[in-house]
Amino acid sequence: MRCIWNGTFVLGLGLTVAVVVAGLAPPSAGQAGPGWTILVDDKTMGEWNKVGETNWRMEDGALVADKRTSQDPAYLVSKEKYKDFQIYAEFWASDDVNSGIFLRCQDPAKIGDTSCYEVNIFDQRKDPTYGTGAIVKFAEVSPMPKAGGKWNTYEITAKGRQISVLLNGQKTVELHNGLFTDGPIALQHGSGLLKWRKVAIKPL
Repeated sequence: MRCIWNGTFVLGLGLTVAVVVAGLAPPSAGQAGPGWTILVDDKTMGEWNKVGETNWRMEDGALVADKRTSQDPAYLVSKEKYKDFQIYAEFWASDDVNSGIFLRCQDPAKIGDTSCYEVNIFDQRKDPTYGTGAIVKFAEVSPMPKAGGKWNTYEITAKGRQISVLLNGQKTVELHNGLFTDGPIALQHGSGLLKWRKVAIKPL
């Protein structure tokens, strides 16, 4: 039997493949929609309390920092407290960046990895088990992914005792811990060139 391949069949096959491929692509959760609050976008850094000093500024469609002037790391701390939530964040980090997203902070004036859950961004951390993708002191990552020199996404879900972290769509850690139940979130700048293009949060 001879098969006849014509333009119509080829076009139909191409559309079918395109639909299948599109169906396999992971959905991008948390970018927009009902219930989401945009904390940082490409036009404004939003409303935060500042702890420590660095040169936070809007530049080329992103919130940027690259020159810390306080002895300790600098933070942008949310004015609201959050208990159960999802966070979606887009960030760019130089290879030497020391940063992170801090969750359920107990003292908004004293941010740290012993009083918050810190989802780390630190490719050059001496102990890589708590480097990029880890929750410092609580959940190790192995192998540690690298975030330096490119745009990345963090998708973080905190619900009760469970906190899960996705970096660029891949789960890095999942924590079951009830030490901190609610509190503000914070964005850190410790060193390097850091850019936040979008940060959004949705209470659950």
